[in-house]
Amino acid sequence: MARLKDAAGVIQALAAATAIGLGGVFALFKLQVFRDLTPHLTISHKVSHRLISPTYALIDVTVELRNSSKVQVELREANFHLQMVAPLTDEQAENLHEDMYSEGGQTAAEWPLLHETRRNWKEGELIVEPGESHKETCDFIVSVDIEAARIYTFFRNPSFRERGGMAEGWHASTVYDM
Repeated sequence: MARLKDAAGVIQALAAATAIGLGGVFALFKLQVFRDLTPHLTISHKVSHRLISPTYALIDVTVELRNSSKVQVELREANFHLQMVAPLTDEQAENLHEDMYSEGGQTAAEWPLLHETRRNWKEGELIVEPGESHKETCDFIVSVDIEAARIYTFFRNPSFRERGGMAEGWHASTVYDM
């Protein structure tokens, strides 16, 4: 009877160790496949403009950063680009067309850059918690001759490593008619 109890104890210990090992493998698989520990931001723009003089307008861009991941996202660097969409000269439009549709062409147009602003934050200064959002505002002053502009924002992922499986950063673009 004592031998039977000892054998049952060994079998129980082996079953528990196997269950724990399988649970660990499942957890590792789930974290890698579903990227539960990978930071992710969803970015949206709210853009408005207002005349500030007879020849200049203010373009106000509010960027909403929504953390849709299960981990906090710390940001240290961002780029804000304001690009001219209209009016373009025929030559500029033809060059954009050629760049995009020639063999080996680009997948997106490289619009003329009007202004670029960079932002940097110190470690721990800008953290977006899971399920929360944060807003950043950037202003641009442009000539009233601008009829349409493209706003492009890029927020660099400080956790990014080459071949690490994470996004280099998060971006959004909006075309805005004045």
